Amino acid sequence: MRKENRIDYIEIPVTDLTEARRFFEALFGWTFVSYGEDYMSFNDGRLDGGFRRAHEAAPASGVLVVFFSEDLERDHERVQELGATISQPIFSFPGGRRFHFVDPTGTEFAIWSEVA
Repeated sequence: MRKENRIDYIEIPVTDLTEARRFFEALFGWTFVSYGEDYMSFNDGRLDGGFRRAHEAAPASGVLVVFFSEDLERDHERVQELGATISQPIFSFPGGRRFHFVDPTGTEFAIWSEVA
């Protein structure tokens, strides 16, 4: 059942659909459905979304998608092993810690964790 006024779908521009799929499949185990050369959908087990082909990466000053992690240090290492670069190292904020990374297609994301 759809919930009124909730985010229902997220669409992310990427410069390389194949690389985005490889990265997020390996990092989070997402499932994907391809809709040709310019679009594919994903499911993270809870939310549906899509990657659309773009000529350039989304600007770092735009919307930031933030993922949750039970093990921030593990995921900090994993994103680097999978080809991402850390754009902001782990830092604390009220209620948790997080870091930012740029995936192999050039889009910035963040991962956060609650304070232990």
